[in-house]
Amino acid sequence: MQQVGLGWLVYRLTHSALMLGLVAFASQIPSLVVAPLTGVWVDRWSRHRIVIGTQILSMFQAVTLAVLVLTGAIRIWHVLALSAFLGLVNAVDIPARQAFLVEMVGGREHLANAIALNSSTFNAARLVGPSIAGFLIARFGEGAVFVLNAASYVAVLLALWAMKVPRPPASPGPETSAWRTLTEGIRYVAASAPIRTILLLLSFVSLVGVPFTVLMPVFAAEVLHGGPHTLGLLMGAMGVGALAGALSLAARKTVRGLGRLIGVGIAVFGASLVGFALSRSVPLSLFFLLLCGFGMMVHTASSNTILQTIVEDDKRGRVMSLYAAAFMGTLPLGSVFAGTLAGRIGATRTVLLGGLGCLAAAGVFALNLPALRTHIRPIYVRLGIIPELATGLQVATEPAVPVRHTSHADKEIIQS
Repeated sequence: MQQVGLGWLVYRLTHSALMLGLVAFASQIPSLVVAPLTGVWVDRWSRHRIVIGTQILSMFQAVTLAVLVLTGAIRIWHVLALSAFLGLVNAVDIPARQAFLVEMVGGREHLANAIALNSSTFNAARLVGPSIAGFLIARFGEGAVFVLNAASYVAVLLALWAMKVPRPPASPGPETSAWRTLTEGIRYVAASAPIRTILLLLSFVSLVGVPFTVLMPVFAAEVLHGGPHTLGLLMGAMGVGALAGALSLAARKTVRGLGRLIGVGIAVFGASLVGFALSRSVPLSLFFLLLCGFGMMVHTASSNTILQTIVEDDKRGRVMSLYAAAFMGTLPLGSVFAGTLAGRIGATRTVLLGGLGCLAAAGVFALNLPALRTHIRPIYVRLGIIPELATGLQVATEPAVPVRHTSHADKEIIQS
């Protein structure tokens, strides 16, 4: 709700696509700069307490924004400053929350389902929230949206304080310098082909594709000739698709096959972006945004699940901080680029180029997927996710079958 309300507030104050990009830049750039450093803290301190602290600060930001809007004192520089403050908070919160998930689940066995269910609840809110926000903005203004968002943190904090979870024993000792701990995590990621490839792919899609969301007010008002209610419908359609994608992943019984789904998700996302850019009909745009949400969720949730499954526990915080930098940290650069490019060539052409870029990335990933599987299979064997024989690692130790002694019927069975 706050995301929709903030976008409409900025557009009402400035009527500028560039300013929409700058506000998104201010809220997301801290993830690129600060998030890699926060991974060191997440691996050293209680993730539970870190998350509680970040939610308190997020509540303070929401209350301040609500007061400024309701009193009529809000200015665009207030929005920029508060967005930057929330970006700093999220730079700590996102890696801490992602690493904290495995502590709540209690192991890797149900981790994939937990990540997918977490995405389901998030996207169920994305489904309901924009529609409510569009109604409230049209009826009462943006202030009502910000008030409800501020009040919602009470329930969040009560839930967090009620949790009783043990702190994982594996963490760098206090005698290890923060810089050494950080560089150790970076070297670990650089040496792992699957982790490195997933993070680079997330960065690229977040740079060229995902920033189309900052231009949604432009599409709602200028391309589709609607208002805040139209914006709520567009964002809600994305939520429907993302929820469907998250639920489909939650129903899976294994992490096997998620690599292929990463490529499929990016391809669906890119193709639907192209369709949305060319659409001039609200129903058709809603359809393409539904596919956008589905593809984007399948890509990000599958990437998150694979990373959380194959990463070593004592480096989880640092890897997830780099995940936050790759996913959220590149968004501000893409948002400014999208806003600037939209000001020159138009919002529709900007989104069209982003979709074509995602389709190209999906093709490159598909070509490299077989090589990545050779790196992931031994890890899955060690974790017991797939049988050891299935990887082909023990083929040389198995006795050869003397085919020349088999009957014709046996040969047919073996061939089938």
